[in-house]
Amino acid sequence: MAVFPPPPLDADAPMLTASDYQPPRWLRNPHLQSMLSSSRMRLQRGLLLLAATGAVSEELILDGGEGVRLQGWHSHVEGREPRGIALLLHGWEGSAESSYMRMAAARMLEQGFDVVRLNFRDHGNTHHLNPGIFHSNLIDEVVHAAGDVAQRWPDLPLVAAGYSLGGNFVLRLALRAPAAGVPLQHVAAVCPVLDPGLTMENIENGPAMYDWYFRRKWAGSLRRKRDLFPELSDCDDRVLNMDIRSLTAWLVERHTTFGSLQAYFDGYSIAGNRLSTLQVPADILMAQDDPVIPYATFRDWQLPQQARLETACWGGHCGFLENWRGDGFSERWVAQRLRRVLPG
Repeated sequence: MAVFPPPPLDADAPMLTASDYQPPRWLRNPHLQSMLSSSRMRLQRGLLLLAATGAVSEELILDGGEGVRLQGWHSHVEGREPRGIALLLHGWEGSAESSYMRMAAARMLEQGFDVVRLNFRDHGNTHHLNPGIFHSNLIDEVVHAAGDVAQRWPDLPLVAAGYSLGGNFVLRLALRAPAAGVPLQHVAAVCPVLDPGLTMENIENGPAMYDWYFRRKWAGSLRRKRDLFPELSDCDDRVLNMDIRSLTAWLVERHTTFGSLQAYFDGYSIAGNRLSTLQVPADILMAQDDPVIPYATFRDWQLPQQARLETACWGGHCGFLENWRGDGFSERWVAQRLRRVLPG
């Protein structure tokens, strides 16, 4: 099967901006963008593009601190000295094998990076690695894992990128990196979750397919966790059939120390001025028509000088598809932003 690779990034080309994203008219529907972004077609496209780089992917078990183990996949081109190391973070109920993760990895490899695609706890096939259930405030273990990556490649500049919840995580990683001694040089985030409470309301009140999609995948993940750890007997079928807000409240009350849903949401919110002390340079890409994360939350976002937000008219939620093959503008944009740390 022909791969039809997208054109390589030209080092001398002008910097891409959100206004450069001009999809064909048939691709300007936000729901079509969002659905196609996680379709089998695009999953296969990502697999083909990553394979076309000639990279070999090997499993890493990264140290998340306090006995936590997180899985990563290290992709590298044999016989080539890498110019940098890129850590990629997926969205909620995505994985290291999500289409955008593979496509971003292919783009970063093209620029001379080695890439580590991280699986959050209980994502991908990693439910067996840790007894505790994943939740969105487990940022410390991701910071620790990023430090492990930096220690394995101490002579390479470290960058990171994330999509959706992974975009939220990557910005919190950047916020904490200096104090944690992680030498992170630059991050990029695509459609990051800002205000989790408003995002949940958007999912609840929006088209039913989004609530169905996330709830189905989350319930399946919790079912796998329960089968591996019988002590999670409170995660019975009655719980798994709850709506997404009730299921989140169950998680918060039974498996975190936050005490309330609002305290839990506040714990990983990056809205308002929560990134005001950010020191690591950050680039953020958002779509005005995102049907999952309300764009209104971005209008009053207070960012420091070294963080830049760009908004495209189209793109849906982590879509930004450019053609019928599923090539992605956001992956090109991420690679172009992050390659600026490379020498020369």
